Formats: sequence, C-alpha cells, structure tokens
Amino acid sequence: MYRERLRGILTPAERKIFARLTSPSKIQDFLDSLSINFEMNGETYMSPRRVLKNNKAHCFEGALVAAAAFAYHGKKSLLLDLQTVPNDEDHVVALFRQNGLWGAVSKTNHAMLRYRDPIYKTVRELAMSYFHEYIDDDGHKSMRAFSAPFDLSRFSPKKWVIAEDELDWLVEALDSSRHSPIVSAKIVRTLRRASRVEIKAMQVVEQKPPRSFRARANS
Repeated sequence: MYRERLRGILTPAERKIFARLTSPSKIQDFLDSLSINFEMNGETYMSPRRVLKNNKAHCFEGALVAAAAFAYHGKKSLLLDLQTVPNDEDHVVALFRQNGLWGAVSKTNHAMLRYRDPIYKTVRELAMSYFHEYIDDDGHKSMRAFSAPFDLSRFSPKKWVIAEDELDWLVEALDSSRHSPIVSAKIVRTLRRASRVEIKAMQVVEQKPPRSFRARANS
C-alpha cells in the first residue's frame, strides 16, 4: 500500500511528526506553525523532508506536506491548483474529503486563501470559494481556472516526499494537468473591482518579510 511505502522511507523523527497529524485541522495547525518561505536565495520547490528540515514553506511546499500527512494516515494525497492571470501568482492547496464533502488545507501568509472546512459538494464549489478573495493590488479579481484533483500517489513517494532536489518537474506536471475555467472572457470584462477595504484586508499578513526582501521587492 502507498501508506506503507511512504512510511518506510521516513526517518523516525519524520514519522513522529506525521503520526501526530491525524486530522485536517491538526495538519493546518502544523502548517500555520511553520515560517513563511520568502525564497530569499531564489525560487524553491522543496519536498516535505526539506520543509521539515528548514521549518518553512510557501503554498506549494505546504500543500505537499499536507498531502504527505494525509497519505501517511492512509488518505488520498490530492492537490488543487488555482490558476490566475499572468501578473499574479497561482495558489496550491491540499484537498481532503469528510462525509462526502470537500475541504482544503492551505499554507499562506495572507489573511485570505486559507483553510476550507469540508462543506463543499464539489471541487468546483470549493475552488469558487476562493474567487472573491483572489484580488491583485489594484482590486482586480485574478483567479481564472482550477485543476482537477491532482493525485500524488501516481508518483513514488521517494520522488516527492524525500527528494533533495527542487521539484520543478512536479510543478510543471501540476500546471499542465487538466484545468477548468472559472469565468468566460465575456464575464471577466464585467467583474467589479474590489473595494478599498477589501484591498486593505488583502494586505494583512501573518509574518512580515525581512527588510532585505522588502528592499528587493521595491527595487
């Protein structure tokens, strides 16, 4: 079974961490305890092993940790990719089901795009719950598509759970997987911009980036 294969490649310390993550809420709490990966030394796509070593993650890396935790406990390891317009950034979450309904675990630094309780009948319903929260700095709603549930169990756990190299190949596989549009081009033209208070709320973050990061971003 996939669970046994995954457990067999983990160190005792890693197994101890995953053994505690017995529910979506506990997984979310664990991700919230990790520092934000601001990628100070360049873009990263770290495996769960590297995340645990470095104690930091961004959304893709956090979703992999959550997916690995689900797999550790015999659940499906599923990702959901939320695609945006080119000048914004995609968001990735880990999917789960309880009582036939969908929920999501999410690692983010923002007040929005966070955990979703399992109340959604379909993946589309869940994806749509992020639509009005996904706005750029000018207030434009920027989410455009969502992926079908992306099952990580198609890959050996050695390839993505304990890899030491960057997981660019996995990002590319997720990006190129089947996606469904959220809105048509006609509807996009009629979307109302977010209000000032909504834009201000979007700027609330859990952790402030280092000064060197802010200086680089403003240069």
